[in-house]
Amino acid sequence: MSTTVATTTAGYAAESATSPLAPFTFTRREPGATDINIEILYCGVCHSDLHMVRNEWQFSVYPVVPGHEIVGRVISVGRDVKGFKPGDLAAVGCLVDSCGHCASCKQGEEQFCENEYTLTYNSPDKHLPGAMTYGGYSTAIVVDQRFVLHVPETLDLAATAPLLCAGITTYSPLRHWNAGPGKKVGIVGLGGLGHMGVKFAHALGAQTVLFTTSPSKIADGKRLGADEVVISKNADDMAKHLNSFDFILDTASVSHDLDAYISLLRRDGTLCLVGAPEHPHPSPSAMNLLMKRRSIAGSPIGGLPETQEMLDFCAKHQIVSDIEVIPMQHINQAYERMLKADVKYRFVIDIASSLKPTR
Repeated sequence: MSTTVATTTAGYAAESATSPLAPFTFTRREPGATDINIEILYCGVCHSDLHMVRNEWQFSVYPVVPGHEIVGRVISVGRDVKGFKPGDLAAVGCLVDSCGHCASCKQGEEQFCENEYTLTYNSPDKHLPGAMTYGGYSTAIVVDQRFVLHVPETLDLAATAPLLCAGITTYSPLRHWNAGPGKKVGIVGLGGLGHMGVKFAHALGAQTVLFTTSPSKIADGKRLGADEVVISKNADDMAKHLNSFDFILDTASVSHDLDAYISLLRRDGTLCLVGAPEHPHPSPSAMNLLMKRRSIAGSPIGGLPETQEMLDFCAKHQIVSDIEVIPMQHINQAYERMLKADVKYRFVIDIASSLKPTR
């Protein structure tokens, strides 16, 4: 089924690295045969949105309409779309396209596309030459069916939105390194990513230890599923865990000493980085790695099949993000609060209630 839809879309954009996000009207492409047109209901606020808006990674192209944690409802579908119909719940994460034919894409690992993937925002738009993609801080989005996910009806929609980035960014490495029963897993940091890491590691059956610099987060860490909380500034507490972890997921997005955590790994253990700090981490000691065949790894989001697996896992275990819902008009204040870690643990924009479509 396909219907003609308006392509003029209301959103919020940053016009420069120093300007606040403000109302912005732009054009979405007309849906094609394999496209799904989605009314956006909620969009999560990721720290990478702030990095991109302020050009902290030095590749932003303005105007920037952020947002890659999108939950909505299908408005219409192209004639060749299978598995979605108008009225269905749908989600879009960090990617909206990839080459589709390289080894990674064929294996459902589109995040490693060996040619060129298309980010949900701030990527060259293959469908509109010369234009950039615009994200979920807007009322609607048109996406090829390969990059649209099913949202289980049992999940809270607003709290599901951050799963499309914070959720899959933590779920994917935990699954890849086989977190589960009989494994001791550490989670570094209790923010937007870290709180999801704790929930997933616990649900997967691993012995879960949270590392935080804040004693005030001990109770919350245990509420979220940590078996133990270690204050990482306390050398004696850290020393109790030397050579004992199978896997540590480091979600901290600020530069810090990795050796403190590498020392906690058992032989063949892995420290996996998922935070993207503005400045590099200090170089770790080679000896710390050599003597026990330890590894430092990194991981981005997961591919589309794994992201759907995560959403289904969340429905089975009733896992969603801890959120604070805001109207679109409060986004600039939310960014300032996010910089101060003044949110538990993710902001989510109520698009449907605060940003009216352009018709």
